[in-house]
Amino acid sequence: MKSLTLSHAHTLTLVFMNLEILTPERKLFSDEVYGVQLPGVSGSFEVLDKHAAMISALKSGRIKVLNDKNHSTLFEIRSGFVEVIANRVTVLVEGGKAI
Repeated sequence: MKSLTLSHAHTLTLVFMNLEILTPERKLFSDEVYGVQLPGVSGSFEVLDKHAAMISALKSGRIKVLNDKNHSTLFEIRSGFVEVIANRVTVLVEGGKAI
């Protein structure tokens, strides 16, 4: 959990989770994030803080990492899998690159 001070009287608390995006060759991304949007084989979906445990297959498309509510990072992938457990998201991908 991180706090962002907006002014002397207001503090906004954003809740973060740990995200890793890995290829067989290297680590593409590893940090605390607000959320992540993923290209699931049955349609796109989003994972936020305290998401239920799951494993899902991913199709070719874009991963949008929500660094916070105002900033994001994009990755292009060919395929992969995501595992969500205990506020930790691990994404294993083929053909991943930052865009």
